[in-house]
Amino acid sequence: MAEYELDEVDREILAALQEDARNLSSGEIAERTDASSSTVRKRIQRLESEDVVKGYSADVDYQKSGYPLRMLLFCTAPIPERGELIDEILDIPGVVSVQELVTGEQNLLVTAVGESDDDITPVAQELLDMGLTVADEVLVRSHETTPFDDFSAE
Repeated sequence: MAEYELDEVDREILAALQEDARNLSSGEIAERTDASSSTVRKRIQRLESEDVVKGYSADVDYQKSGYPLRMLLFCTAPIPERGELIDEILDIPGVVSVQELVTGEQNLLVTAVGESDDDITPVAQELLDMGLTVADEVLVRSHETTPFDDFSAE
C-alpha cells in the first residue's frame, strides 16, 4: 500500500484530532483549516479509511483508576515472528501495548498494567510460554504524552 500523502488541511485536521478528538466538531476544525465542515468530514473519513487515523481512545490514568503498576517488559523474539506475535501478546490480560523495535537485541516492548505483582507476573510468564525471552523489566513511575507538533502550521 502506498504511503498516504498529507496536505496542509490533512495536517491541521490531524493536529486538531490529536488535541481533542472527542470535543471538537467538524465546524470547529473547519475554522482552523479554512475548509468547509463537509470537506473536514470527508477528509477525516479518508484519513480513517487510509489508516492514517487508526481509531480514537481515552487516555486513561491507570494509577488513578486503581492499577498503580505499569511495567515495561523488553523482550526478544525470533525476527521473522516478532510482528506476527503482536496480536497474541495484546490478548494477554493486563497488556495495554506492544511496540515492535527494529534495532537492538530486544525487539518487542510490552507494556502491562496491574494492581500488584500478582497481576504482572503472569504476563511475563505468558510471554515466556510463547517462546519470548524477557530480557528486562522496568517499573514506570509516570507516563506523559503530548501531541506530535509537526502537523500544525501554528
